Amino acid sequence: MPAQSLVERDARVIWHPDTQMLTEPAPISIVKGDGALLMDEAGRAYIDADASWWVNTIGHGHPLVAERMAEQARRLEHCIFACLTHEPAVQLAERLIERLPGIFSRIFYSDNGSTSVEVALKMAIQFWHNQGIPRQKLLALEGGYHGDTFGSMSVGAKSVFTAPFEPYLFEVTYLPLPQPGQPFPLDEESLQGYAAFIFEPLIQGAGGMRIYPAETLDAWLEICRRQGVLLIADEVMTGFYRTGKMFACDYLRTKPDIICLSKGLTGGTLPLGVTACTEKIFEAFLSNDKRKTFFHGHSYTANPIACTAALTSLDILLTDAYQQQIQHIVAQHQHFLQKLKDYPCFQHPRQLGTIAAFEVQGDANYTSPLRDTLYLFYLHRGVLMRPLGNTVYVMPPYCITDEQLQQIYDATYALGDWLLHKT
Repeated sequence: MPAQSLVERDARVIWHPDTQMLTEPAPISIVKGDGALLMDEAGRAYIDADASWWVNTIGHGHPLVAERMAEQARRLEHCIFACLTHEPAVQLAERLIERLPGIFSRIFYSDNGSTSVEVALKMAIQFWHNQGIPRQKLLALEGGYHGDTFGSMSVGAKSVFTAPFEPYLFEVTYLPLPQPGQPFPLDEESLQGYAAFIFEPLIQGAGGMRIYPAETLDAWLEICRRQGVLLIADEVMTGFYRTGKMFACDYLRTKPDIICLSKGLTGGTLPLGVTACTEKIFEAFLSNDKRKTFFHGHSYTANPIACTAALTSLDILLTDAYQQQIQHIVAQHQHFLQKLKDYPCFQHPRQLGTIAAFEVQGDANYTSPLRDTLYLFYLHRGVLMRPLGNTVYVMPPYCITDEQLQQIYDATYALGDWLLHKT
């Protein structure tokens, strides 16, 4: 009896995320990653154009990361973090606090983006509860996405992702996506009942790569700050130079009180989440009354190997070579999007830093067949691209070569020609 392939074995035992298992094409069996490439078991290479769900910044298989992770694994692979500490966690917290956009003093570790947001929401709500101040309502932006746990779903857009769970989600007040010169949509005094405002700064990722102006957001944040509303920046996607600066909040004058990080935090190597807060928030939990403790934790909180991967990724990102490459990608995207204007089937080409996006004319529904058509079109040209409905975006690892970027761009031009011919 012939041995089963990896895909056949997968089909018997795996349930893939965000995947309709009855109709989705069989997954590609990946056996190796190298730089901006992923290789399947047949030896075919695919350009990782979406950075493996936006996590990979430094490229696959970076030797320095592998070396330091192995060294850390031999020294200490994990320990409980409730009553113990270790060098990688402390050092990473120190380095992040130096660079975060605001006056942060405390780092709370978790293990992914959704949980970093969950921590932030609980932190903000309990901040007021511990002081006996009745501020329980939350503000968020329409069209946002903050994760798949119940708190993070509650503050995100109601969609096909959340429909079965809506009876269980708490109520949130949604503000429209800020537009240039748009006044704050609520009466300022009404904000005194709100605990926090959570937002994805400057660009909403899963909501369709929707970009909005820093100036308007700044004005809204200033109003919220005047009324004591805690500001939570979800930088899970935007952190670590995706927007051209280290953090999207570096474009803002008004800095957040709480910031959520994950994805690029470890360069795409291991799961790790961070929720950073100011000393004012931390102090609201200090008490002889143990009921004011922040009772939240994860088994793998501050995993030493993951913290080591994050420290190494920071070292790599801050080298001159990577800093220059990030700005080079920004410039390359500008030329690419300019050329897209020659194709009437491509709409609203836009860019923020290393993120380039546009819409393909057609059904915008996330579950529409157009999304599958676009995915397969790119895949057949050696490009791994996972469109958001009819929204196509390019967000590659920063180590991508000019030739690999051009292959993505050429596949897009071929898509435009095919769509024009088709109509």
